[in-house]
Amino acid sequence: MADLIDDWRKKRENYKKENLKYVKKLKKHSGKALDNFASELDEAVFKNIDCLDCAGCCNGLPAMVNKTDTLRISKKLGLNVSEFEQVYLQEDEDGDTVFKNSPCVFLLEDNKCSIYEFRPKACREYPHTAKDFSKNLHYHGTNTMHCPATFHILARIKKSLPI
Repeated sequence: MADLIDDWRKKRENYKKENLKYVKKLKKHSGKALDNFASELDEAVFKNIDCLDCAGCCNGLPAMVNKTDTLRISKKLGLNVSEFEQVYLQEDEDGDTVFKNSPCVFLLEDNKCSIYEFRPKACREYPHTAKDFSKNLHYHGTNTMHCPATFHILARIKKSLPI
Protein backbone atom coordinates (compact mmCIF):
# COMPACT_ATOMS: atom_id res chain seq x y z
CA MET A 1 0.00 0.00 0.00
CA ALA A 2 2.76 2.41 0.85
CA ASP A 3 4.27 1.94 -2.65
CA LEU A 4 1.64 4.08 -4.35
CA ILE A 5 1.98 6.72 -1.66
CA ASP A 6 5.80 6.74 -1.94
CA ASP A 7 5.52 6.96 -5.73
CA TRP A 8 3.12 9.91 -5.37
CA ARG A 9 5.43 11.72 -2.95
CA LYS A 10 8.30 11.42 -5.43
CA LYS A 11 6.33 12.49 -8.51
CA ARG A 12 3.60 14.94 -7.49
CA GLU A 13 5.64 18.16 -7.77
CA ASN A 14 6.97 17.17 -11.21
CA TYR A 15 3.45 16.55 -12.51
CA LYS A 16 1.68 19.51 -10.90
CA LYS A 17 1.49 21.78 -13.96
CA GLU A 18 0.80 18.87 -16.30
CA ASN A 19 -2.07 17.62 -14.14
CA LEU A 20 -3.64 21.06 -13.84
CA LYS A 21 -3.42 21.54 -17.61
CA TYR A 22 -4.79 18.04 -18.31
CA VAL A 23 -7.82 18.53 -16.04
CA LYS A 24 -8.74 21.71 -17.94
CA LYS A 25 -8.62 19.79 -21.24
CA LEU A 26 -10.53 16.88 -19.71
CA LYS A 27 -13.61 19.11 -19.35
CA LYS A 28 -14.34 18.44 -23.03
CA HIS A 29 -14.67 14.74 -22.22
CA SER A 30 -16.73 15.05 -19.05
CA GLY A 31 -19.93 13.08 -18.66
CA LYS A 32 -21.26 9.69 -17.61
CA ALA A 33 -18.61 7.65 -19.43
CA LEU A 34 -15.79 9.51 -17.68
CA ASP A 35 -17.63 9.35 -14.35
CA ASN A 36 -18.07 5.58 -14.65
CA PHE A 37 -14.44 5.08 -15.67
CA ALA A 38 -13.18 7.23 -12.80
CA SER A 39 -15.41 5.33 -10.37
CA GLU A 40 -13.87 2.02 -11.49
CA LEU A 41 -10.39 3.48 -11.12
CA ASP A 42 -11.29 4.88 -7.69
CA GLU A 43 -12.26 1.40 -6.54
CA ALA A 44 -9.09 -0.17 -7.96
CA VAL A 45 -6.71 2.47 -6.58
CA PHE A 46 -8.26 2.52 -3.11
CA LYS A 47 -7.67 -1.23 -2.84
CA ASN A 48 -3.99 -0.28 -2.67
CA ILE A 49 -4.08 2.94 -0.65
CA ASP A 50 -4.99 3.37 2.99
CA CYS A 51 -5.80 7.00 3.75
CA LEU A 52 -4.42 6.57 7.27
CA ASP A 53 -0.96 6.10 5.72
CA CYS A 54 -1.11 9.59 4.25
CA ALA A 55 -3.73 12.08 5.54
CA GLY A 56 -2.50 14.54 2.91
CA CYS A 57 -5.96 16.06 2.67
CA CYS A 58 -6.18 16.71 6.41
CA ASN A 59 -2.65 18.07 6.48
CA GLY A 60 -2.90 20.36 3.48
CA LEU A 61 -6.49 21.31 2.66
CA PRO A 62 -8.84 23.11 5.01
CA ALA A 63 -12.16 21.29 4.59
CA MET A 64 -15.28 23.12 3.50
CA VAL A 65 -17.98 23.13 6.15
CA ASN A 66 -21.62 23.70 5.22
CA LYS A 67 -24.45 24.82 7.53
CA THR A 68 -25.60 21.24 8.19
CA ASP A 69 -22.03 20.25 9.10
CA THR A 70 -21.76 23.26 11.40
CA LEU A 71 -24.95 22.34 13.25
CA ARG A 72 -24.00 18.66 13.58
CA ILE A 73 -20.38 19.20 14.66
CA SER A 74 -21.10 22.04 17.08
CA LYS A 75 -23.81 19.93 18.74
CA LYS A 76 -21.45 16.94 19.06
CA LEU A 77 -18.74 19.17 20.54
CA GLY A 78 -21.19 20.75 22.98
CA LEU A 79 -20.77 24.24 21.55
CA ASN A 80 -23.37 26.62 20.28
CA VAL A 81 -23.09 27.40 16.57
CA SER A 82 -21.64 30.84 17.11
CA GLU A 83 -18.88 29.51 19.42
CA PHE A 84 -18.04 26.75 16.95
CA GLU A 85 -17.86 29.19 14.05
CA GLN A 86 -15.68 31.61 16.01
CA VAL A 87 -13.22 28.95 17.19
CA TYR A 88 -13.01 26.69 14.14
CA LEU A 89 -14.24 28.37 10.95
CA GLN A 90 -13.29 31.13 8.54
CA GLU A 91 -14.20 32.29 5.07
CA ASP A 92 -11.57 31.51 2.43
CA GLU A 93 -10.62 33.57 -0.63
CA ASP A 94 -13.42 31.91 -2.66
CA GLY A 95 -16.05 32.80 -0.07
CA ASP A 96 -16.35 29.22 1.19
CA THR A 97 -16.61 28.43 4.88
CA VAL A 98 -13.64 26.26 5.84
CA PHE A 99 -11.78 25.10 8.93
CA LYS A 100 -9.30 27.76 10.10
CA ASN A 101 -6.38 25.44 10.63
CA SER A 102 -4.36 23.25 8.35
CA PRO A 103 -3.41 20.63 9.37
CA CYS A 104 -6.93 20.08 10.61
CA VAL A 105 -7.30 20.58 14.35
CA PHE A 106 -9.28 17.31 14.49
CA LEU A 107 -6.46 15.25 12.95
CA LEU A 108 -4.88 12.91 15.49
CA GLU A 109 -1.24 11.77 15.54
CA ASP A 110 -2.17 8.39 14.03
CA ASN A 111 -3.87 10.19 11.09
CA LYS A 112 -7.33 9.35 12.40
CA CYS A 113 -10.04 11.98 12.73
CA SER A 114 -11.30 12.80 16.20
CA ILE A 115 -14.71 13.76 14.74
CA TYR A 116 -14.80 11.03 12.08
CA GLU A 117 -18.38 9.90 12.68
CA PHE A 118 -19.69 13.45 12.26
CA ARG A 119 -17.03 14.98 9.98
CA PRO A 120 -18.05 17.46 7.24
CA LYS A 121 -19.62 16.30 3.99
CA ALA A 122 -16.54 17.50 2.09
CA CYS A 123 -14.37 15.13 4.14
CA ARG A 124 -16.76 12.22 3.68
CA GLU A 125 -16.77 12.66 -0.10
CA TYR A 126 -13.08 13.47 -0.56
CA PRO A 127 -11.34 13.07 -3.01
CA HIS A 128 -14.52 13.32 -5.12
CA THR A 129 -13.42 10.59 -7.51
CA ALA A 130 -15.91 7.80 -6.69
CA LYS A 131 -18.94 9.57 -8.13
CA ASP A 132 -19.61 12.72 -10.11
CA PHE A 133 -15.97 12.89 -11.20
CA SER A 134 -16.84 15.29 -14.04
CA LYS A 135 -18.79 17.60 -11.74
CA ASN A 136 -15.71 17.90 -9.51
CA LEU A 137 -13.06 18.31 -12.23
CA HIS A 138 -12.04 21.71 -10.88
CA TYR A 139 -10.75 19.96 -7.71
CA HIS A 140 -8.79 17.09 -9.22
CA GLY A 141 -5.73 18.95 -10.49
CA THR A 142 -5.07 20.50 -7.08
CA ASN A 143 -6.05 17.31 -5.26
CA THR A 144 -3.24 15.42 -6.98
CA MET A 145 -0.91 17.43 -4.74
CA HIS A 146 -2.67 16.30 -1.55
CA CYS A 147 -4.05 12.86 -2.40
CA PRO A 148 -2.09 9.94 -3.82
CA ALA A 149 -5.31 8.24 -4.92
CA THR A 150 -6.35 11.24 -7.01
CA PHE A 151 -2.85 11.39 -8.48
CA HIS A 152 -2.95 7.73 -9.54
CA ILE A 153 -6.55 7.87 -10.77
CA LEU A 154 -5.72 10.86 -12.95
CA ALA A 155 -2.53 9.17 -14.19
CA ARG A 156 -4.55 6.15 -15.29
CA ILE A 157 -7.11 8.35 -17.01
CA LYS A 158 -4.27 10.16 -18.83
CA LYS A 159 -2.93 6.80 -20.07
CA SER A 160 -6.35 5.77 -21.36
CA LEU A 161 -7.39 9.16 -22.68
CA PRO A 162 -4.39 11.15 -23.93
CA ILE A 163 -5.54 14.64 -24.86
